[in-house]
Amino acid sequence: MSKTFVIGDIHGAYLALKQVLERSDFDYENDLLITIGDIVDGWSDSFMCVEELLKIKNRIDIIGNHDNFFLKFINMAVHPENWGQGGLSTAKSYAKAINLELKIQKTKIKQVRGNSIDSYMINLTSSDIPISHQQFFRKQIKLYKDSNNNIFVHGGFYRHLKANRTSLEIAMWDRNLWDNSLMAKDNDSELNYSEDINQIFIGHTATTAQGTDNPMKADKVWNIDTGAGAGGGGKLTIMDIETNEYWQSDNVPSLYPDDEHNIKNK
Repeated sequence: MSKTFVIGDIHGAYLALKQVLERSDFDYENDLLITIGDIVDGWSDSFMCVEELLKIKNRIDIIGNHDNFFLKFINMAVHPENWGQGGLSTAKSYAKAINLELKIQKTKIKQVRGNSIDSYMINLTSSDIPISHQQFFRKQIKLYKDSNNNIFVHGGFYRHLKANRTSLEIAMWDRNLWDNSLMAKDNDSELNYSEDINQIFIGHTATTAQGTDNPMKADKVWNIDTGAGAGGGGKLTIMDIETNEYWQSDNVPSLYPDDEHNIKNK
């Protein structure tokens, strides 16, 4: 019998992705995988993450804010974060995949209040991204509600509207849903929603901020971003949505000991 799995924020950690797919005995031909967003940015294997996901026959792909950064580059040839926010590692991954000698010029951009941020000029172009990968990011969706009233979204949504009326920006960036769910749990209360909901699966806000690299449940919300990102220091998680059994990778920094993010943090 086929199963449905949901996977947390991968952030370029291909080695972790392979581990959780193997440890969960995921069936590439028959099982369904729902990716919760932020496939790219962070660790050095964004290209390989997309390549692996494209091998899976049945997928539903939710867009995360980092995916949207990359999608804007694909569509407009300009990266909205100037290859910051972990984006430069994505560029390096794609350059390596196409045997492009990536040329990087680091500059500083002054912000309105006088602060400056790193910016990068690079020779990777949007046309360098394989068509199959361009289509992957263009086909990602805002959120998904299944026939059992489970909702899958990267960040969150307004509880007082039907989830599908939530804007893309809120779906990608919201943290209020998770914060309110934690408060409800602390107060031993329940949140109200405008529609029938069974479970909600989110990413975007790493559980490592709460001191754990395991998934967390608060009210109806499962947070399965368990800190696999380069700054999270945690693990990647895949979960069976019917049983809530989950499987995790090794600690992701241990899988990438020579990655520039580890070197910077030593």
